[in-house]
Amino acid sequence: MTQLDTAYQPGAEQRTATVSATKPGYRPEVQGLRALAVLMVASYHIWLGKVSGGVDVFLLISAFLLSLSFIRKIEGGRALNLGRYWTHVFKRLLPTVAVVLVGTLAATALFVPRSRWSEILSQAWSSLFYFQNWALAENSVDYYATDQSVASPLQHFWSLSVQGQVFILWPLLFALSAVISRTAKLRLRRVVFGVFGTVFAASFAFSVYETYTNQTYAYFDTRARLWEFAFGTLLVLALPYIRLPRPVRIAAGWIGLAAMLSGGFVLDVQGQFPGYVALWPVLAATLVIVAGQTGSAFSADRFLSWKPLIRLGDMSYALYLWHWPVLIIYLIWRGRDEVGPVGGTAIVAVSILLAYLTTRFVERPLRSIAWAERKKRRAGVIIAICITLVAVPVAAWQGALKHEAAVLAADAERNNPGAAALLPGYVDQSDEGAQVLPLPEQASTQWPDVPAACDSNDAMEVVCDVLPRTEGAAEAVIVGSSHAQMWVSALGDIAAERDWNLGMRVKGGCPLTFEGGTDDCLDFNARTMELLLESPPDLVITNGSRTVLDGEEYVEDSWVQAVSELLDAGTAVVAVRDSPRFAYDVPTCVADSPDAGSCGLEAARILGPGNPAETALTHDRLVHLDFSDYLCPDGFCPAVIGNVVVYMDHDHLTRTFVETLAPIVDQRLSSALSEAAINMPAGQ
Repeated sequence: MTQLDTAYQPGAEQRTATVSATKPGYRPEVQGLRALAVLMVASYHIWLGKVSGGVDVFLLISAFLLSLSFIRKIEGGRALNLGRYWTHVFKRLLPTVAVVLVGTLAATALFVPRSRWSEILSQAWSSLFYFQNWALAENSVDYYATDQSVASPLQHFWSLSVQGQVFILWPLLFALSAVISRTAKLRLRRVVFGVFGTVFAASFAFSVYETYTNQTYAYFDTRARLWEFAFGTLLVLALPYIRLPRPVRIAAGWIGLAAMLSGGFVLDVQGQFPGYVALWPVLAATLVIVAGQTGSAFSADRFLSWKPLIRLGDMSYALYLWHWPVLIIYLIWRGRDEVGPVGGTAIVAVSILLAYLTTRFVERPLRSIAWAERKKRRAGVIIAICITLVAVPVAAWQGALKHEAAVLAADAERNNPGAAALLPGYVDQSDEGAQVLPLPEQASTQWPDVPAACDSNDAMEVVCDVLPRTEGAAEAVIVGSSHAQMWVSALGDIAAERDWNLGMRVKGGCPLTFEGGTDDCLDFNARTMELLLESPPDLVITNGSRTVLDGEEYVEDSWVQAVSELLDAGTAVVAVRDSPRFAYDVPTCVADSPDAGSCGLEAARILGPGNPAETALTHDRLVHLDFSDYLCPDGFCPAVIGNVVVYMDHDHLTRTFVETLAPIVDQRLSSALSEAAINMPAGQ
């Protein structure tokens, strides 16, 4: 479970069943549709481990109700008063958001490993301020992001973020339509059709394109979702002109309901949305709305108007917000990746109870409080209080973690020697019970520090100069995958001391080979080889062997071919033996285990009896570096060495450990280059 389809529209039309039933134009079947959709979403997540497409139903309902309200307001000659509208909307949304965020943070402190804290605290900010979808969009395509094997308990806020952004944009578009209508003396609905029809066409075309070219990003991209909202607006315009016989409407209601419920089974929602395939749930919900109230005892709207569903619809906003964190916290607490029938039923029951309490004692009282409705600034006070209730504990928690890290870093040279603890003659002077570094919550930040210029539109690619260029200096380039990049924490200082020009051409998951791999990797490696052969650097530093947990360490034939081509072009090559790989997240294991020694592995499970790259290729300008005696001393690969956590995840070395290993890297690299008579001139 890495991407969610949960979403909910807490529209202004939300009322209790009794009050709502007396409201002119009230659509009980839409409220029932909303309730059924949230139950469907929760069921798919909890029991099926699938994405249902329910988000698209909610987006359509959201826009349908929002547009209906604004069109009526403009046609009725009432002022839009956008400032009042926005404060009103977020005054209704944020109290429940604040309660859920604070509750989730409390559960995080009790049940979630410290290695996840930093990620969740960061997402608390993006959830509170409605940009969670953009944060997840960047994270979803980032190979270097935190391990996503267990989703965040706040990940579901992405859809609320999209809707929050639309709640700001849509009134502006309606205001623009009203201005055009008055200025050009055109019918309002015709102008609205033109404005939102344009939004639909542009967003739909963009969504299809981005879903095809970058689906993981498109899934969270507001721009790729706007067409679903625009469809809801266009539906409002079209509905008065749709006249269907009653039997057809009855059939349409059931067909739409069946299509909505089955979409997650028929379609790969997580892998194909939100392009044109997302028309399935959108059209399914449209059929239900078009069917309307048929008056038949055997119709879908009769079922959707069932009082228990209406009541559930009244608290579905809170249910949507609660069900996902309850599920994820449970999975983390129990160390599972799925729940059974009993556990799932308990999660649903707890979520409904929390939703009822939140709706009854928070959402409903604040929604109907007359004092806050009289003036904008009073609603603003409620908004400010909600933001403060979340911001203060999050900021305090992050500040405490930062302070703790700073205190530990001040004594790190004595208490956290890392690889230096393995040097002959080392004398341990650390304090008794000293904390290991990096702290578990810092693990995900342990990628090497690289200049801002190394940022790329492709989050997996790092192509740049690590150091400012010096005229006449030797050219060294780090090439390969993230297993080559992680050594820059040592190589950067070495190159700086020797006045070398150091660059990087690395791509996550793409070692310098041409066997297997994705088309992106093959293309990147082909471009890399072309550039290196056109203008050969003095030195290339790259991965050598490939390690496999409980498998045979190996070297690919295409690696031998690529390195041979570089050597023939006059470039010296340093091949670094691969690091160990684990089946679990090492920092989490260290944080959860009373004995960090239990988190290590026997070297024989990972490494071969010797470095296979040394026998696969020999050359007088090829240097093999092997640090397995420091990573796996005495035949064991520990998770912690010298009070430093060695791995930031399941296979990448922490920046902190590599920095402690830097003197050994320097010594071995210098010796190897000298023995091979490889001259690396310093700059002028």
